[in-house]
Amino acid sequence: MPEADALVVDPTGVFVYLAGVLACIYALAGIPRLRGFFEILPPILWAYIVPMLSTSLGILPAASPAYDWITRYVLPVALLLLMMTVDVPALLKLGRPATIMMLAGTAGIVIGGPVALAVFGHWLPVDAWKGLAALSGSWIGGSAQLVAVAESVETPDAMLGPIIVVDTVVGYGWMAILLFLSGWQGRFDHWNRADTRLIEETNAALAEKYEAIRRPITIRDAALILGIGFVGAYLTVRLGDALPELGDPKIISHTTWAVIAVTTLGLALAFTRASELEGAGASRLGSLALYLLVTAIGARGDLAAILDAPMFLATGALWIAIHVAILFVVARWIRAPLFFLATGSMANVGGAASAPVVASVYHPAMAPLGVLMAVVGYVIGIYAALTCAWFLAQVAIHLL
Repeated sequence: MPEADALVVDPTGVFVYLAGVLACIYALAGIPRLRGFFEILPPILWAYIVPMLSTSLGILPAASPAYDWITRYVLPVALLLLMMTVDVPALLKLGRPATIMMLAGTAGIVIGGPVALAVFGHWLPVDAWKGLAALSGSWIGGSAQLVAVAESVETPDAMLGPIIVVDTVVGYGWMAILLFLSGWQGRFDHWNRADTRLIEETNAALAEKYEAIRRPITIRDAALILGIGFVGAYLTVRLGDALPELGDPKIISHTTWAVIAVTTLGLALAFTRASELEGAGASRLGSLALYLLVTAIGARGDLAAILDAPMFLATGALWIAIHVAILFVVARWIRAPLFFLATGSMANVGGAASAPVVASVYHPAMAPLGVLMAVVGYVIGIYAALTCAWFLAQVAIHLL
């Protein structure tokens, strides 16, 4: 849909429309009668779909300065607020099974993508590797990394449509399976002879800590959160612009440098008093920024792209199957509970938006652990996704 033909063209109007869509989705998700519906089809899914439908119906343009601004500045704001509130010591205490399963899930994504491209690459467009590279970012570090990697390898906007379809259908399809398997975790853990004591201990410790630091947000808190978020984002974007692009085909772009810089800055702030802003909900505002970013991603898509999606869907299905196979092999090897397999997988594939949901279904008080494991995905996501992008590029070269 050309920009001039859309109903809402003004960049401010586009931004307001996306913010309004996000507000409506979460308002509906808070209605008790609809809670079951949104547990099956979570709000983050509709944050993709509704803007995509809006573009397909001619309400929004497929390209807008508003999308570019959100990608350029809201992405680093989201990453910075999520990273600076990380409890690094708690991450280190997650235990051997959680860490191994998280890394196994990441390895499955890095390995599965190039293998799937090698199998289906002859039926995909020549530059499909760029779209799959963006998808690897989503399936390791979440939607923020999808945008970062897409910008890094210059994924064409037209390619984002099929990729969003794959991300939605395959990614959330696997999430639905994990939610179903929660009813079988007792049998799985018994069959796998898994030790579940670490889960109960971590559950109690995290629940107590997060409850202890929670407080109502004040104007001072809000000013600090917004100030740190936007100032840090602006400075890291400028730093990224000043650093050289690397790779042939290009892997490290100005955006990549900015993401690496903001991730590093966020981790550094996690060891300062800035991390105390988590008590006022800094990571929640970071998640809100992330969800706004998701709406901008969806608005760039077009339902017509589904016509190009069948082979992409087959590629994504094989990719996830390899990811799952590696997880099950590793879980069997180290006797990990199904909880760690499910949460470790969704911490990769779904990120901070979905991992807490899956974690809480398996153990109601374990949502914070899902967040922490997803944060590990944010920490290593850009590095692992860029590695996967390089492998995908090499496979693509050999397919020519």
